[in-house]
Amino acid sequence: MYAIRQYEFGPPETLVYEETAPPSPGPGEVLIAVTAAGVHLMDTVLRAGREMGMALPRLPMTPGREAAGVVEAVGAGVGEDWLGARVVAYLGHERNGGYAALAVAPVEALHRVPATLDDTAAVAMIGTGRTAVGVLRQAALSADDAVVVTAAAGGLGTLFVQEARRAGALVVGLAGGRHKTALALEHGAHGAVDYTRPDWRERLADELKGRPSTVVLDGVGGRLGRTAAESLGAGGRHLYFGWASDEGHFTRFDADELEKYRISSEMVVGPSLFALPGGVRGLEETALSWAATGRLRPVVRCYPLAEAAEAHRALEGRASVGKVVLRPGAGSRR
Repeated sequence: MYAIRQYEFGPPETLVYEETAPPSPGPGEVLIAVTAAGVHLMDTVLRAGREMGMALPRLPMTPGREAAGVVEAVGAGVGEDWLGARVVAYLGHERNGGYAALAVAPVEALHRVPATLDDTAAVAMIGTGRTAVGVLRQAALSADDAVVVTAAAGGLGTLFVQEARRAGALVVGLAGGRHKTALALEHGAHGAVDYTRPDWRERLADELKGRPSTVVLDGVGGRLGRTAAESLGAGGRHLYFGWASDEGHFTRFDADELEKYRISSEMVVGPSLFALPGGVRGLEETALSWAATGRLRPVVRCYPLAEAAEAHRALEGRASVGKVVLRPGAGSRR
């Protein structure tokens, strides 16, 4: 089979497309013929050899923690009713192996893909979608809110914009460039601001129509995340969950600043996310259900498996929109 292999930490060029021996499912596992593999920002961090709170994988390895496809074989103790099923799974932080034509997954991680979802949408929702659902549950948006979404053209951002609009809130998206702001508007933002413009802070105030924001959903961090959070009024909530900025860190406020601005700031990933009722499995089920019914519509950018390095470059260089997905067997990008 063909897979992406990594033998050393470093730039995207360390991702090598090559033929390798196929894996075999062990007890309690299945073998998936992969049709879609999710690419996550954390994949690029681990590829580069930066720990960021997560242990580095042992090399050589095949990256990829999100996979969708068809069950081709089952290991001992797994019911044969899984054979031929369309499934999607989050493979786990330590397992990896999704960037390949075949991947092994524990049966307890599997979800059957709803008939109304294609595999690229399913793989977008199993990781990115579950995070979106968890953040949205903690945000508890309502029609009284004015919501600012950073990275509003990204995999998470487009989902946040859709749900904030559905809740009846005023929603303003921040994105880099005209194409990305147009995408935020297409998915329901009332206003969109290009943060690469020098006057973007003033434009954000204009799009908020003179009122302070009440919720900032911040997946960027750094100076941009902080400036976005400064749009909050008294009682406003800054919910942060990412660090995509060049500075590479979350936006944080110290206790004196929180008291001065009379806002709250809370990290809503990690333990706080996974401790929600229903746990991780519940978040995954809800994410898939919301996509299957059309409540959320993931934006997907596909690359052939052989172009994994290019996909990583696009994600790191902020040239991508939506969720980046690799397609084994695909011959062209869309």
